[in-house]
Amino acid sequence: MTIVPGSASQALAAALVRETGADLATPTYDRFPDGETLAAVPGFDDDRATVVAATPSNDALVELLQLQDAVREAGASEVTTVLPYMGYARQDRAFEAGHPVSARAVARAISPGTDRVVLVTPHEAAVGDFFDVPVDVVDAADVLAGPLPDDLTDPLFLSPDAGAVALAETVRDAYGRGTVDHFEKTRHSGTEVTIEPSDADADGRDVVIVDDIIATGSTMSEAVAALGDRGAARVFAACVHPLLARNARTKLESAGIERVVGTDTLERDVSAVSVAPVVADVL
Repeated sequence: MTIVPGSASQALAAALVRETGADLATPTYDRFPDGETLAAVPGFDDDRATVVAATPSNDALVELLQLQDAVREAGASEVTTVLPYMGYARQDRAFEAGHPVSARAVARAISPGTDRVVLVTPHEAAVGDFFDVPVDVVDAADVLAGPLPDDLTDPLFLSPDAGAVALAETVRDAYGRGTVDHFEKTRHSGTEVTIEPSDADADGRDVVIVDDIIATGSTMSEAVAALGDRGAARVFAACVHPLLARNARTKLESAGIERVVGTDTLERDVSAVSVAPVVADVL
């Protein structure tokens, strides 16, 4: 097996090579004068290819499609596509009449170029049903416990809403102690969200807010500020996918966050732990 990294997933691909003992291809990523991308895999020579490519942008998605096609062109008879982070996965339904189901459209674009897909902690597991090939969904939340301090004081693991409680429980269980609760989140639009604190007592406690993704940071920063008002000692943010778009990091720092911890599904300066071991288990 040869692992073929997309440009946004080079560190994760290298970590997967260390976990699996597979070979590592060295793709090239170019751009034509008109702006079109060209991702190629010179010298690829294997029957089995595993393309590892997060798609946080439209360019990254096109690059993934090109890498799939390139390894087929080079003779690969079996292609596995690992999507550490799948762009558009949160658009799993039409917002209103005449709108697309963008997650479905993306899945349909990816499916013809692969024999199998591996999704890492998608926002909704049902997104896997949009693909036309077998899909393995792996949960990487438990690796987030590793970078947390060993000396958390009476830790409280909070999810931003009831839907993410299972993620908070996973991180708490991996950490080994603490309680779990959640905020009440109301989404008013694609960018406007309000947070109402739960009844959990945060006074004097270290709090870890757990979510699958930090995108704009608005929800998380509101949660951090609310916890500060309730006397929390230190507040940490832990997420599988640290997208951190626009000024998200500044929002969190301004709200008083102690530290942001993410994985390498998206390679950021907060990517303190790798999902390679859980992905390697299904390859």
